[in-house]
Amino acid sequence: MPRAHEIDYKIMGDDMQMVEVELDPQETVIAEAGVMNYMEEGIAFESKMGDGSEADKGVMAKMFGAGKRLLAGESLMITHFTNRGSGKQRVAFAAPYPGKIIPLNLQEYGGEILVQRDGFLCAAHGTKLDIAFTQKLGAGFFGGEGFILQKMSGDGMVFIHACGTIVKRDLRPGEVLRMDTGCLVAMTRGVDYSIARAGNLKSMFFGGEGLFLATVKGPGSVWIQSLPFSRLANRIIESSSKTGSGGVEQNTGIGGGIGGAIGGLFSE
Repeated sequence: MPRAHEIDYKIMGDDMQMVEVELDPQETVIAEAGVMNYMEEGIAFESKMGDGSEADKGVMAKMFGAGKRLLAGESLMITHFTNRGSGKQRVAFAAPYPGKIIPLNLQEYGGEILVQRDGFLCAAHGTKLDIAFTQKLGAGFFGGEGFILQKMSGDGMVFIHACGTIVKRDLRPGEVLRMDTGCLVAMTRGVDYSIARAGNLKSMFFGGEGLFLATVKGPGSVWIQSLPFSRLANRIIESSSKTGSGGVEQNTGIGGGIGGAIGGLFSE
């Protein structure tokens, strides 16, 4: 595998972060479609079917790689941003929802990282993007987040995004951690990932934590997000279902009566 381009970067912001990548002449960064915020004049971009690691392969190999990306919940095309100018130029990317951007140097993690679906933001050119199946089919059928993960390999910088606050846990050999299936963002090679039942039947159906929990076992590192986007989306949908056509929540309590009255005044 060719060496990845050595890019410099700066992460800006707190809860709605953006990463600004600085490219030397002829350096390239690859990114998920639709995540670019701005770029300087010397940057040229092109959408390609692949990450560039299959440049010497045929069209069928590139189409197969793009098809695997669709399985992982990503777009068919990857955008390549290249500095065509004579000096340093910058291009910036941001995630489509509030959260954090996690910079990872693959060389520091054995050249490979496994990431949740739609977690890829951008990476240095030379990074290979692929898919990986969880080790046990039960993790896929009951995990709630799908059994296909993204695999990123190489020796350069990759940037992934997650929702909420991010916590990194370094697990010792044999150390076990259980969590909500949507909270697992990424893990290093060697971490065992499986699904365990969430307690007894009463806890499973009435505990509010879902039917199954993700179980990770060391050695290795895992990254955990405090707010899975699926959880946020579910709360928004639940709230929307309680809202009437006038845009005011329909309650039977005192607050609901006041809200309904105010909504009636503005609708007249």
